[in-house]
Amino acid sequence: MPGLLRGVARTAVIAGTATSVSNRVSRRQAGRWARQDAEQAQAQPAPAAPPPTSVAAEDEMSNKIAQLKDLGDLKSQGVLSESEFQAQKARILGL
Repeated sequence: MPGLLRGVARTAVIAGTATSVSNRVSRRQAGRWARQDAEQAQAQPAPAAPPPTSVAAEDEMSNKIAQLKDLGDLKSQGVLSESEFQAQKARILGL
């Protein structure tokens, strides 16, 4: 029986040591990976945000389009000459 106890005790010591070493290695690797992730996050610039589109800008654009369509209709009806059409178009577009 003493030989059996000695074998069990030896196995327990070896298993405990292996578990301890394995846990220490895992903690060390996790710490190393966390540092690497933090360094990479600091090294990479933040992605540029897309320019904001406002409702006012969209309304202004649709208003300009409607004015240009009306202007084109007036020209096609013969109310405006080519030079008047170009002058009004430049005024609407801010050219």
